[in-house]
Amino acid sequence: MLDSSQTITSILPGFIEYMKVERHYSPKTIKKYLEDIQCFQRIAGDLEVAAVGLQHFITVKSALQSRGAQCSRISGVVAAMKSLLRYGQDVLQLPVIDLGKIRGPRVPRKEVIYLTPEELATFSSAIPLTGPWSARPSVVGYGLRALVEVLAASAMRISEVLALNRESIDFQKREALIVGKGNKQRTVFFTQECLQWLDRYLLVRTDHSSALFVTKNGDRLTTASVHKMFERISDKAALGKRITPHILRHTAATNLLRNGCPIGYIKEILGHDRLETTCHYYLGALNKAEAKDAFDSYMRYNAQFSKAAEGGRGVA
Repeated sequence: MLDSSQTITSILPGFIEYMKVERHYSPKTIKKYLEDIQCFQRIAGDLEVAAVGLQHFITVKSALQSRGAQCSRISGVVAAMKSLLRYGQDVLQLPVIDLGKIRGPRVPRKEVIYLTPEELATFSSAIPLTGPWSARPSVVGYGLRALVEVLAASAMRISEVLALNRESIDFQKREALIVGKGNKQRTVFFTQECLQWLDRYLLVRTDHSSALFVTKNGDRLTTASVHKMFERISDKAALGKRITPHILRHTAATNLLRNGCPIGYIKEILGHDRLETTCHYYLGALNKAEAKDAFDSYMRYNAQFSKAAEGGRGVA
């Protein structure tokens, strides 16, 4: 017989295992979920899972709001607890509150920072391709220029790019199969110009590392090192904004949207779980006419998806 008196604390070990094995969450994501759940517990108490009710969420949201917590912080706490309750319901078969009634605060849309083609060209041209004391090609310079081209063309996360090996890229098909957030595979694509810069970079390298992007010593490049290099080039380019690898991901997504790529396909390219996430970030970057075109493409994508799903059901 199921024990319906289990508390939040008592099911946490199983929930952690579930997040690792079934959801493939990163250690950083799991840590954030646990911190948010513990925040809920400090306010509402270590409740029995079956006893957690709507009023507890209202109390927690009110307490956090009174402490000056941002909407994103409150939303995170609510989302983490909903995930825990869903685990209790689906895996442990515990009776829980109707999860559809639980809502977090509406998080204001963040302004997406991206580069215009002119700004991207200025940033790229600020990368030195030769050493400071000679005209010899700089491996670091060519590597950074190739990295910028890859980020701006593929819309990958910096962690995804730095995990690539030389053999990861199919130069003929101009694509690569990567493992992204949540341990999910997806295909990313490259422009011809991007691959040309990668070719130039690989030609000036003398190391034998399998990693696609390396330091001058041949070690795999790290995210921290890339951010430092971006800071230096940002200062040199003097664009009035701090350029990061993630801004180039935004730039790639915004350019795809402005050039007529359906929002549903952009979702797949970015590796987002939910279409709403893609819309939330990028539709606000468009003007009214562009937003209408993007919405129309979204509706066409949905219609195609629905038709394909119906066809699949018919065959079955």
